[in-house]
Amino acid sequence: MMNAILLAIGAGLCWGIGEVCAKSVLHGKEVGAFAIAGVRAVVALPLVLMAYWIAVPLLKSEPAQWYQAGPGVWTKMIIGSGVLAAAAGPILFYCALKISDISVVKPIAFTVAPATAALIGWTLLGEPVTPKKVIAVALILGGVVLLTTK
Repeated sequence: MMNAILLAIGAGLCWGIGEVCAKSVLHGKEVGAFAIAGVRAVVALPLVLMAYWIAVPLLKSEPAQWYQAGPGVWTKMIIGSGVLAAAAGPILFYCALKISDISVVKPIAFTVAPATAALIGWTLLGEPVTPKKVIAVALILGGVVLLTTK
């Protein structure tokens, strides 16, 4: 569990710093939201491929024949991870960031995401619903409402 928490903290730090850089670029009005989303995708692909080629053989973290997964798995990877998470999400996020403060946009986006994931995890994946999780999600949502309303 501690490794997952440390990895999640690392991801949050990367996203937080990266999105502040993106907001700074958008503020300069030389680049738009679609350009940032495109650069993000272009830069990320070779880095992800390098990480895959280096880490996977060492860590043996991927099934050897993953590319032979069934059509349902490919549909979820392409639509869920590719179209929604890697394309539509960043485009919508950067469009929102272009017209509003990062202190408003980031908390909303990064609260709706885990709340949505928790709800879908409970309903579709059968993840346990505990009072602690319900309270935590409610507190997070309440905190964002408090943070983003006047």
